[in-house]
Amino acid sequence: MRGFGIRSLGIVAGCIALAMLIAFGVGQGAARQDAGGSLSIVPTPLPGPSPVETYEIPRNSYERASLPEIVPQSAQQMSLSFAPVVRATAPAVASIYTRTAVRRRFSDPMFEMLFGRSFGAQAEPQTSLGSGVIVDPGGVVLTNAHVIEGADEITVALADRREFLARVLLVDERTDLAVLEIEASGLPFLEFRDSDTMEVGDLVLAIGNPFGVGQTVTTGIISAQARSAEDGRVFIQTDAAINPGNSGGALVDMSGRLVGINTMILSPSGGSNGIGFAIPADLARQAVESASTGSATVARAWLGIDGQPVTQEIAESLGLARPDGVILSRLHPSSSLREAGLRAGDVILDVEGLPVTDIASLDYRLGTGRLGQTLPVGYLRDGRRRETAVRLVTAPEDPPRDTAEIGGRSPISGSVIANVNPALAEENAIDPLLEGVVVLSTGRSYAARYGILPGDVLREINGIPIQRVVDVEAALVRANGYWRIAIERNGQILRLDTRG
Repeated sequence: MRGFGIRSLGIVAGCIALAMLIAFGVGQGAARQDAGGSLSIVPTPLPGPSPVETYEIPRNSYERASLPEIVPQSAQQMSLSFAPVVRATAPAVASIYTRTAVRRRFSDPMFEMLFGRSFGAQAEPQTSLGSGVIVDPGGVVLTNAHVIEGADEITVALADRREFLARVLLVDERTDLAVLEIEASGLPFLEFRDSDTMEVGDLVLAIGNPFGVGQTVTTGIISAQARSAEDGRVFIQTDAAINPGNSGGALVDMSGRLVGINTMILSPSGGSNGIGFAIPADLARQAVESASTGSATVARAWLGIDGQPVTQEIAESLGLARPDGVILSRLHPSSSLREAGLRAGDVILDVEGLPVTDIASLDYRLGTGRLGQTLPVGYLRDGRRRETAVRLVTAPEDPPRDTAEIGGRSPISGSVIANVNPALAEENAIDPLLEGVVVLSTGRSYAARYGILPGDVLREINGIPIQRVVDVEAALVRANGYWRIAIERNGQILRLDTRG
């Protein structure tokens, strides 16, 4: 009985121990047998709170763009550089040094007025720096007109340190382009790319000689296309660093082709601020082609129109969905757009499918075409889109200029005048539809003392209407010592009454 009691106590103790083990296992996880037959403990998550009622927010479905070709996919791709492009293009970019003899001016304005600005003054050499691009293996170099302005001597220094004196083939201040030539052959050169095929966001390299530190390469993207300036010029905008000395340098794409000529920056400090501008390659190629024909200026297509961008108010009045295009207000009788059937009130939308937003962009789209070529132009009339073909022609020399210098003693003596025609208006950046007699220069003359300025249009002399140079000559002959002269300046009529 005693032995049974001891065995019973042992059994009870064993059961209690087994129960404790089982309770521990339940508290920590569920017991299971793995593939090898051993026992393992799998943690069991604690019960969570009751689920909260939820709903899906409706979202637009966007297809994610696939970027395997432009995003680096490996360490090898991430190590890629622009070095091959630079090796191919940098030898075709040169430095340009100019030398100009400058005479000091007198500090006494009265002495200067009596003896002239250069009397007795010693000439001092003044140098300046810019960049240039070789565009022909025979030694044709492109640069900015302002880089060589007033230069007595121009030196082109190549990337291989050879230097050549250059002669000027063409200067076009309107586009700020100049074409030079050096006596060399077999030179590395850059090919032109159609700048209209570039897109905002495309990678570009700017190559030049900023601050004279030596050839420098910077990188960026095309920030904007066909950016219009206040003076009517059109540029490519880039954030590639451009600094003083880069003017005339190259803006190239990733295949090494020339897409623009670096020309200026927008910066309050004078250094690069991420807003740089380049002259499109289409204009640069046009300058080279004009120089090859022996022309001293760029031969461009003439429009002979006036107009303005379509604003929101104009768009609403015309029933347009949004502001788009250029509305024509005036057309010259000889304008090729008039000959193509366009008239005042028409809204030009595009040229060759490329949109136009203002007069400058319209002038660029048509002006960069080859003379004699016919380009398709889309326009809007009476709420309907139409198309026509515009033939590109040069500005006519009609009427003849009959340039003359006025002699004698009168308020306009010493001035040079001419009949306004489309070609003269284009050369002097004046109203393309202006008619009459314009003052081209005054110099140190009676006209200058009486306040006559270049660009003034003579409208009346002593009651005689002025339409041609011969009218001015006739009015001067009939003068009696008293002068009543009416001139037009910036759209306003000014009158001068004097004796003399």
